[in-house]
Amino acid sequence: YEAPVYITWSAGNRSPLIRIPVVRGANTRVELRCPDPSCNPYLALAGILAAGLDGVENNINPSTPKNVNIFSMTNEQMQKEGIMTLPQSLKEAIDEMKNSSLVRKVLGNHIFEKYIEAKEEEWNDYCRQITPWELKHYLTKY
Repeated sequence: YEAPVYITWSAGNRSPLIRIPVVRGANTRVELRCPDPSCNPYLALAGILAAGLDGVENNINPSTPKNVNIFSMTNEQMQKEGIMTLPQSLKEAIDEMKNSSLVRKVLGNHIFEKYIEAKEEEWNDYCRQITPWELKHYLTKY
């Protein structure tokens, strides 16, 4: 993967989703390494800020930092450590979003429903496409 897909954090490792560099003080920062460049920055930032605030208000434990190269871990090791992955397709992301009361609260019902509707239409359009890979691999076989 070019970008982090593992839902965890670290101080020195770049494979987790969130990195909080070791240096503390006036230059302390949080690096959220997942937003896709094609995302709506306003909706993404609203969701990120709401999620952070929700974590603070509800004392959600972020777990222990994972200071290992997660890319080199086996699935069994990741499962043992409780490391989950981000959705791997637009369909999985839509399904996750549908179950998020926090995202619904942040966007409001109208925008939430319209956004889901638009993304489901986008996914359905994508699924109807015949790709060059499919032509190459299936047309000559069947």
